[in-house]
Amino acid sequence: MAGNLRPRSTGSNSITSNTTKQQQRPATLAKRLLFPHLPPGSDLPPLFASPTCSPELNAEAYDFLALALRAFVNTWWTKITRYDKELLPEITIALTTVLRTLETRLLSADFSFFMFSVAPALITQHYRDYRHAASKVSTSYAMGGAVPLPHLFHQLQPHVAISPEGKIDEEYFRQAFDHVLKSCLSPQDYTPEAERYIVREIILKVLVKDVIPRVTQPWFIQRTILDLLGPSHGAESDKPPNVSRPSHPHHTHFSFHSLLVFFLSTLQSISGIGLALVQTYKQTLSTIKLVNHSAYPTVNQQRASEPWKKARPAPTPSTRSARSVSPPLSSYASAASSTLSLHADIPPPNPQRSFSPYAQEPLTMISELFIMHERFATSAVMHMLCMICAATTPFMDRLLTHLLYTRILCASSILFVLRLSKRTLFPNGYPGPPSIDPTPEEQIIIHQQLLRRLREQVPTFLAPVLLGPSPERTVEDIISPLCDAACNVHLAVFIMDALFLSIFPEMGVEGSAGNADVDVAERLDDDGEDGEDWAPVISRTTSTMTP
Repeated sequence: MAGNLRPRSTGSNSITSNTTKQQQRPATLAKRLLFPHLPPGSDLPPLFASPTCSPELNAEAYDFLALALRAFVNTWWTKITRYDKELLPEITIALTTVLRTLETRLLSADFSFFMFSVAPALITQHYRDYRHAASKVSTSYAMGGAVPLPHLFHQLQPHVAISPEGKIDEEYFRQAFDHVLKSCLSPQDYTPEAERYIVREIILKVLVKDVIPRVTQPWFIQRTILDLLGPSHGAESDKPPNVSRPSHPHHTHFSFHSLLVFFLSTLQSISGIGLALVQTYKQTLSTIKLVNHSAYPTVNQQRASEPWKKARPAPTPSTRSARSVSPPLSSYASAASSTLSLHADIPPPNPQRSFSPYAQEPLTMISELFIMHERFATSAVMHMLCMICAATTPFMDRLLTHLLYTRILCASSILFVLRLSKRTLFPNGYPGPPSIDPTPEEQIIIHQQLLRRLREQVPTFLAPVLLGPSPERTVEDIISPLCDAACNVHLAVFIMDALFLSIFPEMGVEGSAGNADVDVAERLDDDGEDGEDWAPVISRTTSTMTP
């Protein structure tokens, strides 16, 4: 009898021990701060509305949110009251609503047009206006040098949120973020001012006071480019080679053994090249099949998501309804028609208007960056590339969109960026010490290293053809438009405006200007013909492109 009871006792003890271990498992920081009322051992509720979101991304996002609230809210809230533990859960509820609505809008937006048309056009115009302003510094336009370069650049790209010295008006972004919260929150969540102000000021501080002033610094941009280029090969070649004396004399006479080694090495190299060609061929065929069968919007399908079209009025709280998540592979028009978070009908595209393919603006940007139009060889190469892209326009549009959504805007990339941000901003669970800006001498060293690395990227025999007779001067001209922080602020703000209009098209007011329906690429073409400078401007009440 005892022998029969012993196995049952062991099984019950093992179940009890497993349950006890599960209950005694230490609660995560997100559960302790954001969900203190959840029972032990229970999982956190999903942060994102999409059912395809991985649990790993959900846990990392909750961890990042808990670290941010503990660092920026809990530090001062505990000084006001030590017993109230409901503020952080309430802020979490508000942020969850905002994130889910943003997720719905991001899945419905067409970022192909933003990445391949709007952003390259803004960078191209930034380079043109900077070089135009730099050519006027010592002329009568600048009163013989009395007017600095940032003021001349500001005259070419005026913006209501930027002063001539490059200072950002916080009220501009404060109103923009308030509109984002009003569009994302329900009326009962938007009405309490305390939580809304806290969330808005946190976003404002991180973006306007910390991120934009740092990323617009020339040394930051140059160091980022250096990190993307990787370590220099010259650094390894500068080291003295470790040459050891051979233990036996080297035989230089011909032998059958050396011939056999040479033959086998050649055969191995040819075999490796053949395997690489076969793998490349298979990968190319697979990519072509995926691109041809992809459901991403192309140039002709994505016009409904154009952010520079006539904007739609902002939704009223009475018209809000339940939120839904659009499938990521649907076109913008179909996704917007099935997604209630956009609160508006998509205007039909105008068939009489012509739109440039996705590859045109990136090629124009590369041509402007490297000043290819001033050299015959580079101009011929660029014209050849444009002809090839024009001949394969439908496929190139689908290919670029496929690469964007499978290599850049994918779950693995988002998870990598989230983890990198968490390690950078909260190295030990708390905000790390402020990073020390490099001294002027260190900034000069960074600048010289970037010039040398960019020069090394071009082969020696191609440098005179691609970079002209003076490669060093050409490389200097490539990075000089990014060497002024005040001018870089204009570019950052314009990109932020374009991103806002892509996600929240109702931020523009219908009928604000007659030229609001003009495309970015068309304005660049007009700029090249008429010689007039332009810049897209978003004010507090209108969103226009002013010449």
